[in-house]
Amino acid sequence: MKFVHWRERHISERTFVIFLALVVGVLGGLAAQLLKFLIHTIAGALTAHVNLSGGNYLYILLPAAGVLITALYVRYVVRDNISHGVTRVLWAISQNKSRLKRHSMYTSLIASSVTIGFGGSVGAEGPIVYTGASIGSNLGSAFRLSPRILMILVGCGAAAGIAGIFKAPIAGMLFTLEVLMLDLTTVSVMPLLISAITSATIAYMYTGFSFEFFFVQSEDFTIARVPLVILLGVGCGLVSLYFTRVMNLMENFFGRFSSPWLKTLVGATILSGLVFLFPPLYGEGYDSIMGLLAGDTSSIVDGSIFYGDRGQFWFITLFIALIILTKAFATSATNGAGGVGGTFAPSLYVGCMTGFLFAYVFNSLGFDMVVSDKNFALIGMAGVMSAVMHAPLMAIFLTAELTGGYALFLPLLIVSTIAYGTIKIFEPYSIYTMRLAKQGKLLTHQKDKAVLTLLKMDSVIETDFLSVRPEMTLKEMVDVIARSSRNLFPVLSGAGELLGVVQLDDIRNIMFRPDLYRKMNVASFMTMPPDRIIIGEPMESVMKKFDTTGAWNLPVIDQSGHYFGFISKSKIFNSYRRVLRHYCDD
Repeated sequence: MKFVHWRERHISERTFVIFLALVVGVLGGLAAQLLKFLIHTIAGALTAHVNLSGGNYLYILLPAAGVLITALYVRYVVRDNISHGVTRVLWAISQNKSRLKRHSMYTSLIASSVTIGFGGSVGAEGPIVYTGASIGSNLGSAFRLSPRILMILVGCGAAAGIAGIFKAPIAGMLFTLEVLMLDLTTVSVMPLLISAITSATIAYMYTGFSFEFFFVQSEDFTIARVPLVILLGVGCGLVSLYFTRVMNLMENFFGRFSSPWLKTLVGATILSGLVFLFPPLYGEGYDSIMGLLAGDTSSIVDGSIFYGDRGQFWFITLFIALIILTKAFATSATNGAGGVGGTFAPSLYVGCMTGFLFAYVFNSLGFDMVVSDKNFALIGMAGVMSAVMHAPLMAIFLTAELTGGYALFLPLLIVSTIAYGTIKIFEPYSIYTMRLAKQGKLLTHQKDKAVLTLLKMDSVIETDFLSVRPEMTLKEMVDVIARSSRNLFPVLSGAGELLGVVQLDDIRNIMFRPDLYRKMNVASFMTMPPDRIIIGEPMESVMKKFDTTGAWNLPVIDQSGHYFGFISKSKIFNSYRRVLRHYCDD
């Protein structure tokens, strides 16, 4: 407490945020390295004796055991929902003033290391984003910083998580801009850069200066291959659409289960069956990516019951195609069963497989031109990630930083842009944002929508309107008007339901006629409001109702029609200006 007061007197907020960004970068980088260490240690210990020359029944037992242990940990130790880390960060930014719970700084890290280490077909990037964002949020909350600064620190934590786990500082910063949709301003740019660079430096200190995925470009990219890259971009966009739709379909499927243990049983069964048939689905799948980037095609069937067919073209083609089709089912089954992980690595994985398969099939068709399947595998990674996450810039730089494939920058740009454009035709929002967007709870780069999202209905409802009943006489109505400072009166039933409204202007011509005081009652001159606002309705929808009706005041009711108060345009405009100054101050 004393330090907080001392800081407020002696250190400017902007300087202090820079310092906190450095601290968040260090902690986020260390958390990323700890997560990678735990995953590799667990996976290495469990798969040390796996036979790569045939089917192995450990692939049935281990993934199921992992999601079961994680489900028990989350249900009885954490006692909170820690899945869908990136979506939960987006929700906190949009709906909870960028505040995340303290346990989120470590619980998702523990849960995801068990899930992935045991073979869950998910990625570690979602959990590390959640962990880093929670570190930034709680560190800022400890020093009583404003929600606007907390939002920046949440972005710093997320950037640190991505930068630390991938050794990709530029991608980390772009992640906060494209996926979390934070604005890049003079206030936010420096903290984001510091956190991302610091976390990446921590990663280089611990793991050396090698790239995350070893890649050597075996052939130069020429203009003659541009049409093929364009075609691959369209293909990546369609594969991403399939991936996104299957993930949503399976999430809805698991959401129908009332029993968590039945859901775990079904999810674990699906996951174990798929991993046994297609061992590359085990864990993050980075070994398969490195194998394809190194040009080792046959290693894709290591540990499979189909090991003996590894040299046949038709089998390799069918095997990889089935992996692409089943990866979304394996990922959603992992999360649906109670595991904790993200879709970051699965999108990279599917992209690598898609690009490789495209080149592999093309080369077999007998054309004069031969393309490098390694190059196309790398390019495909950027294409699918760009489309799934609706983040083309992040996908381009992440792929380049992961592999050192900067010489392929032009095809990376082409395929990412086209894949992103393709999926936008069918899905306006990313896999992370679509549910929040449908609920009107998504913060976007559009200032108008962003401020309306940040506005809370509770803060603009006015309740100082005196109510009347339909059976009241005009004389009783005049008495109520005399006590009121408003010119609008809700008409309520005995149960509190809104029946109509009385506007002062509508009865001004009769309220001074004593001869009508006993003859007329409220029911005879009340009117219906032009529209009604449902409590909890998104503010963007509220504004549309004001624009459509031209009204200055609209009543607020619940689903049963019970009256809560009124919202006025003037109140919204005042709150809008306040939020705009508070969150968008540069």
